[in-house]
Amino acid sequence: MLYERTALSRKPDALITEELAAMHHKKRMSPTLMLRDPYILDFLGLKDTWHESDLESAIIREMELFLLELGVGFTFVARQKRIQIDDDDFHLDLLFYNRKLRRLVAVELKVGEFKAAYKGQMELYLRWLDKFEREPTEDSPLGIILCTGKKSEQIELLELDKSGIHVAEYLTTLPPRAMLAARLQQAAERAQLQVEQSNAREADG
Repeated sequence: MLYERTALSRKPDALITEELAAMHHKKRMSPTLMLRDPYILDFLGLKDTWHESDLESAIIREMELFLLELGVGFTFVARQKRIQIDDDDFHLDLLFYNRKLRRLVAVELKVGEFKAAYKGQMELYLRWLDKFEREPTEDSPLGIILCTGKKSEQIELLELDKSGIHVAEYLTTLPPRAMLAARLQQAAERAQLQVEQSNAREADG
């Protein structure tokens, strides 16, 4: 099933080409090339129903495999990272560092579909990390919100990419080949639209 896992998580060719060109021009690695959607977490052994704490515990137990699924350059930093703001305590599910991107990566785990309120929560964490944890040589932290389902129109309207937030689905089992093909087609169409919009912005500029 290696082909299915790789195909489902890879970026469409059109988007890869654009990102590689941007990387060559800026001499920096792009987060879009590094971050996946969806993430295949079948190795966690989660069945039927589970809570966010079950997901987190399973990831910690299988950290080596989870790091491989995240992609190149990720290292584990903390679990339930305490964030104290005013008199309130918050706890970030997982914190990583990516050597290629040279930035911290905050991960929030959600059971269920994406909700607009998650944006404010992640923005709060990222701004705190940027103020108190970021080293002078690092870029601003990124956030990954892992959900079992996405709300594409809400995500587009919220312009999460401008906040450094990546929303991705996670799958606890590999999907049938028909679903795989449909997902790849949708991803290719979205990538083509992004390329066209980017080219239009450059032409207007």
